[in-house]
Order: sequence, then structure tokens, then C-alpha cells
Amino acid sequence: MTKESLFNVAAYLRLSREDGDKAESDSVGNQRKLISDYLRNKSDFILYDEYVDDGFTGTNFNRPAFQKMIADIESGLVNCVIVKDLSRFGRDYIDTGKYLERYFPDRKIRFISIMDNIDSMKQSYDILLPIKNIFNEQYARDISNKVHSAMQTKQKAGEFIGAFSSYGYKKAEYNKNKLVIDDYAAGIVRRIFEMYIAGNGKIRIAHILNSENILCPSEYKKINGENYRNCNRLDTTFYWTYSTIHHILQNEIYLGNMVQGRTYQKMRGKARQQDREDWIIVEGTHEAIIDLETWNKAQNLLKRRTRNLDLNSNVSIFAGFLKCGDCGRALVKKASGKNSGSRISYYCGTYVRSGTQYCTPHTISYSVLESVILNDLRTIIQNVGDLHSIINQVSAKKIKSQDITNRQADSLTEELNKVRRLKKSVYEDYKNELISKDEYIEYRQDYLKKEELLTKQLDSLANQKNADNTTDIFSSPWIKRLLELGTVEKLDRDIVVEMIHEIIIFENRKIKIIYNFSNDLESLFATVYSDKKVVG
Repeated sequence: MTKESLFNVAAYLRLSREDGDKAESDSVGNQRKLISDYLRNKSDFILYDEYVDDGFTGTNFNRPAFQKMIADIESGLVNCVIVKDLSRFGRDYIDTGKYLERYFPDRKIRFISIMDNIDSMKQSYDILLPIKNIFNEQYARDISNKVHSAMQTKQKAGEFIGAFSSYGYKKAEYNKNKLVIDDYAAGIVRRIFEMYIAGNGKIRIAHILNSENILCPSEYKKINGENYRNCNRLDTTFYWTYSTIHHILQNEIYLGNMVQGRTYQKMRGKARQQDREDWIIVEGTHEAIIDLETWNKAQNLLKRRTRNLDLNSNVSIFAGFLKCGDCGRALVKKASGKNSGSRISYYCGTYVRSGTQYCTPHTISYSVLESVILNDLRTIIQNVGDLHSIINQVSAKKIKSQDITNRQADSLTEELNKVRRLKKSVYEDYKNELISKDEYIEYRQDYLKKEELLTKQLDSLANQKNADNTTDIFSSPWIKRLLELGTVEKLDRDIVVEMIHEIIIFENRKIKIIYNFSNDLESLFATVYSDKKVVG
């Protein structure tokens, strides 16, 4: 009787409610028990590790535990994968087929799906396997479509399906799909509409509410015990802003109409904004906070006060790049006097809209900002040119150092290949019954430790080589571009967009400029400073 091979097993477990997994039969605990029972009393299996993706969809393979398992397979640590069933492995039939029919067979990886009675060692190809994979993906797609259809049905019936209600409303205790008025917040909403119709601008309204210490919607929801988070809000924003007032004045929900379906997300895609005609709007689903007459007045004012900006002439060369160093908001442009383009200054947006209680001016003039950035760019370009000359002086010493490093790397690589051959041969000896199972495990552990040590030494040499390879740094597109520029006589929008990532303005006109090439520049200067020490 021929002795069976020894298999280092990866037990893969996955669970996701999003693609239709059942809470009990497909739970992680249930999968673990099933695989454990399967492995019990099987002497030819050694459980190397358990890989668990809990809460990850099966419609793609971008899962952390799955990717770790693949890395261990590539490293030769695993030669068998066991799952409860095919749907735990994946629901995308194309990629699942690639792994089961190409990737695993090419690497001699044994694959076992317990509930599907699939074992690649006993049957090389199961004609039903592609059909099962297609069924699993279709099942996930069907569940996704049913969930989406059920949500749309609720939306069209005027039922609220959101996680958090709009400011001014709360979910009814007896029915979470029904909105009822929150008296306190509704009173604030009415005040906002009244102040706007009375002639107050959105910034002025926000300032009034902040001066009265009235909590903004996000903070109000938090003190009411809601685990609310607005992904578009800055962490530092805990007050009323222009955009919050603008959103409330435009929100038709205050008229008593349910507005939903603003975004749509496919099974594998990201949420995308829908056109307004595709929104689901159901009238009269809940009690209105704003009457129709007040609503119409506010909407007419909103249309009347909208400015049509000439983007070609009105956009500053720094538009979209300036940020306050304290609150994180964008800086806004202000011009003093008529036709005074040279007297433009920038101010913190929070300060302009909400006042000194929330941030300070962070004022800086256009002329000062332009001068600072222009001089900084010129200095960088000059230094890069100078450093290029220094590098040429030390290149000979670098080449000699790299030759020594390369010889060391070649020696370690040869030793590593030898260890890997020995590790493979000891496995062959075990298969041919020349050594026992215990001896195989002991030898294998020794070779794995040596392999790990040699790999670390090679990585260290590679890092050293990269650090020494200064010439390669000058092949960076950004460094090349700086050398091509030579000098910059005047700033324009194109240079700002090409060269600058962000400009952070602090008080007292302190400026932090983050360039698009900052990382390359840091590497360059760090290397050259090291070179200067060698020269000295």
C-alpha cells in the first residue's frame, strides 16, 4: 500500500449577509466545525492556518484573508485548500473558475469543497463545476436584485428606508419606515426658512444659529444617541455652515414629500448619483414642517440669488489649492476696490462665513503668495540642478559599492535556492517512504527558518541597493520635469496644477507647500546628503 502525501491545509471561511448568506447554516462557526470534523482522524492533513473573511462579499476576491492565503500558497506554505462549499470560496463564476481550473492545478494545490463532494485529487475536472459557479454568482445577483427591488417598492410606497432621518424629523417608534416631526429641530428649520425669506443670507443665518449655541444637525443627532456620521463633513466642523443651510432650504422633505433614490449602487459598483428625474419622490407621506407658500417663496429667492460665474475669468490660479492650516476649510478670495486685480487677498472660509468664534482670518495677499511660491520653485529647481552635478562626482564610488552589494546578493540567492531544493527533496523523500512523517516535519521546519532568514538578508541588501542608487532617482518624471523647466519667470494656472498638490496657510502668513513631487524630492535630498558625507 502506497503511503499518502502530506498536505498543509488552508481552511478558508467566508460570510457576508450582502450576497445572501444565511445566518445559521453558513455561519463562520458552522463552517469551522464542518471543516474540523472533516479533518479529524485524517493523518495526511496538517492544518497550517485558518483564513476567515467575515463580512466580505463573495462577488469578488479582494478579501484580506483570501489574499493572505494566496500569498502563503505562493510561498510554498500551503498545498491544500478546504472550504465548506463553493459559495464560501466565491460567487463570481469567471474568477472562481480561473482559480479552480487553472491556478490551483498549475501549482498542484489540492482543492476540497466538502458539501459539493469535490476533491481535485480524486477527480481532476468536474463537468458540473462551472454550472455550480454560475449558479452561485446568479444566486448572489438574484439576492442583490431582490433587495434592490424590495427597497424600491418601499421607496415608491413612500416608506422611509434611510439609516438616519433628515434634521427636523425622527423615525416613529411604532414604525421605523414612518417619519414624525421632532418638535425642537422642526422649530429651527422653520426659523431658517423665515430668516431666509426675511432677507438674511445663508452665511448670516449660520452665524446667528452659532451665536445662539444651537447645535448643528450632526451634533444634535449625536446627543440624541444616534451613531450618525456624515462622510462629507470635516472632523473639525461642529457648527452650522453655509452648505448646511443651503441643503435645508432645498430639501423637499420639509414640504411633506418623501425624496429617496438619489444614489444607485450595483452589486460590484460604487454608489453613483442619480439624475433628478430618476429620484423617487412621493408626496404627502408625512406631516410638513414648511407650508407650500413659504416653500415657494424660499425657492424663488434661491433661484434669484444664484450667480452665473464666468469660470474663465473668475477662477484664481490658486483656486482649489488653498486650505486653512487650523480648521481645514478652503480659503476664499476677496478683492479690495474696483478693478483691483493686484489687491486680491485670501481668507479662511470658516472665518468669513462663521466668524472669529470658529476660526481666525489666516489672511494672505495674492502678491505675497505668488512671490513665495515662485521663489520656492526657483530655489528647488536650482538645487536639483546643483545636486545633479554632485551625483556625477560620486557615481564612481557608488558603482564600486553596488558591485560589492551585488556579489553578496548573488551568494545569498544561491544559498536560498539550495535551501529550497533541499526542502523540496525532503518532501520527495517522505513521499518515497525514505523518511518518517515526524522526520519530514522536523527537517521542513529547519529549512523554513533558513529560508526566512536568507529572504530577510536579501531584502535588506535590496533596500540598501535602492538607497544607494541615486542615479535612478533622476529618472523620476518629476525630477526630469524640474530639470527641463530650468527657471520659472511667472506663475500661471498650468504650473500650479502641474507642480502643486496643496497649499496650507497658517496664521502670520506661514505657508506649507506640498508639491506633487515631494516624495521624489525627499528621496533625492536624503540620498545626496549621504553622498556629501562620502565625498567629505
